[in-house]
Amino acid sequence: MKFIPVKTRPMLPPKDDIYPVLDKYLPPLKEGDVLFITSKILGIHQGRCRKIKTGSRAEKDELVKQEAEVYISRKECPGEHVILTVKKNTLIPSAGIDESNCNGYYVYWPKNSNEEAKKICNYLKKKYKIKKLAVVITDSHTIPMRYGVMGISIGFFGIKPLRDYRGKKDIFGRKITMTKSNIVDSLANMAVLVMGEGSEQTPIIIGREVDIIEFTNKQNHKELLIPIKEDIYYPLLKKFYEK
Repeated sequence: MKFIPVKTRPMLPPKDDIYPVLDKYLPPLKEGDVLFITSKILGIHQGRCRKIKTGSRAEKDELVKQEAEVYISRKECPGEHVILTVKKNTLIPSAGIDESNCNGYYVYWPKNSNEEAKKICNYLKKKYKIKKLAVVITDSHTIPMRYGVMGISIGFFGIKPLRDYRGKKDIFGRKITMTKSNIVDSLANMAVLVMGEGSEQTPIIIGREVDIIEFTNKQNHKELLIPIKEDIYYPLLKKFYEK
């Protein structure tokens, strides 16, 4: 597998068109490529930005509470560093709102990320005359009991997100009963690692020769999502839903 960073000009809040950026900076795409795009530049493309007025915790907290589906208050989080939120089936601090590399703005997660991924995918398929292409919208998040951020997908199109091992046998002949491999988030994690978290200015990554994926023309993001009460982590997650 190859993960090829694409250096671009800065996308400028409060609104900037992503398509001229794709046209100017993307090298020719090939059959079977996967394009990873950070959610921040898609949020800027949609104008999902708000000028920072005071930069205070109170200012951002109000925005986070408006954007979050459910949240645990800052006062309940160790160090009071963030408001812990759930948004779009993702456990993430601050509902994904970010101000780093945003030139004095808060940038929200894009709306309808799966549909935006589909539009970009179809546009690029037509431009490069290819049939197999996937687009994945990424962001950074944290996982419990580990320092550091990792990548995750918040929307995608053109890729089957899971590889199902149920019913198959392990190396000792034991039948596998539960395991599914999360392909799309695993690839998003690698792409975000290559993107970097500082001044790299590489918000787009091309995944090439990624032989482990299956392409599709169906909008299938719901295959990835677990109903909250069926999640094995529900004993912990239910804290968000307690009144």
